[in-house]
Amino acid sequence: MSSLVETPAHLGESLTPEPGLIDEQLHAAKAASRALATLTTDRKNAALEAIATALESSIDAIVAANADDLERGTSTGLSAGLLDRLRLDDARVRALAAAVRDVIALPDPIGSVVRGSRLPNGIQLSQVRVPFGVVGAIYEARPNVTVDIAALSLKSGNAVVLRGGSAAESSNRVLVQTLQRALEHSGLPRDAVQTIDSHGRAGAAALMRARGLVDVLIPRGSADLIQTVVRESTVPVIETGAGVVHVYLDASADETIAVDIVHNAKVQRPSVCNAVETVLVHRDAAPRLLPPVLDALRASGVVVRGDDRARAIDAALEPATDVDFATEHMALELSVAVVDDLDAALEHIRRYSTQHTESIITSDMANAERFLAEVDSAVVMVNASTRFSDGGEVGFGAEVGISTQQLHARGPMGLPELTSTKWIVRGAGQVRR
Repeated sequence: MSSLVETPAHLGESLTPEPGLIDEQLHAAKAASRALATLTTDRKNAALEAIATALESSIDAIVAANADDLERGTSTGLSAGLLDRLRLDDARVRALAAAVRDVIALPDPIGSVVRGSRLPNGIQLSQVRVPFGVVGAIYEARPNVTVDIAALSLKSGNAVVLRGGSAAESSNRVLVQTLQRALEHSGLPRDAVQTIDSHGRAGAAALMRARGLVDVLIPRGSADLIQTVVRESTVPVIETGAGVVHVYLDASADETIAVDIVHNAKVQRPSVCNAVETVLVHRDAAPRLLPPVLDALRASGVVVRGDDRARAIDAALEPATDVDFATEHMALELSVAVVDDLDAALEHIRRYSTQHTESIITSDMANAERFLAEVDSAVVMVNASTRFSDGGEVGFGAEVGISTQQLHARGPMGLPELTSTKWIVRGAGQVRR
């Protein structure tokens, strides 16, 4: 494959794009962004409806292109988790169209007033939301991201330039062509949505260095891909993160709730970033909770590894190492550790977490509130599956990604996270004294 992450450590050194390799596309995107910035909500929603309709009418072509990607991915040894993320079928394409319509139903953030005031001299101030301009996205084996980010970008008045990687190149090509036809049908510039996949990894390198043409860059994918973009980009980056996600079963955890949540968090869709990777169990609850939790996981084909204390309760567990506790498996694999108390659980999470999502299962509300206050992750939960850490689930229609950084956007990113602000000053001849 020619994925961005084949040689992430050397991307900036060995891949110098030819002068002007994608300049024409990027300048076209910048011009399109200026047209989008002043569109009414009705115009944007009409274009999104055209996109949803075009996706539904192009299902056969999209699924056929995706089959080529799946065949190539299988032959090149793509993991089961990445193949699942890559797969598009009739139901998934229809779900993408439904997500676009969910975005239509959301309030348009552009022009909304964040705050404002009137000065004693009569000047009126207001801080309003405005588009970024051009959003770049670099991701791998996730053709759904092509539609999700395009829809959110268009609704928030941004143009988007996509680098979806070689694993999904056929799927992304047909998807972008479908989106561009819908834009043209709506009287909007087709350059508002573009792909640079045909330029390969050199195109990705050029995108990362397109400061002044690209206003923000969002990576989605493996830890290697994300860190490569963060390290090499001169364009401002919103950092999404790999998901080494934890569920902590406190001493007072209800057995039925614990079993259901752990099973759902691992098994419902193991290839995604909000799937649980490590279960921590309070030592007093471990003899009671571990057997039914492990039985449910194994019945669904999950390979479970445990520390010494967990293996003392269930000798069939494979040994867990530090590497296991630090790994986002994206597969039916899970690590288990028995901890002394909430303090020990918090320390384990601080050591291994990627600050994505963590959940506590407990009947002790004091422990629940302490967990919420002390865990420094983008999403922190009580008695809920980590699978709810998702833009669609929290009402964003679709999501740009799950941001694990501390600045601007954190957690699931929707429309407001694709905006900046500017100050509007309205006066009547006032001068500063």
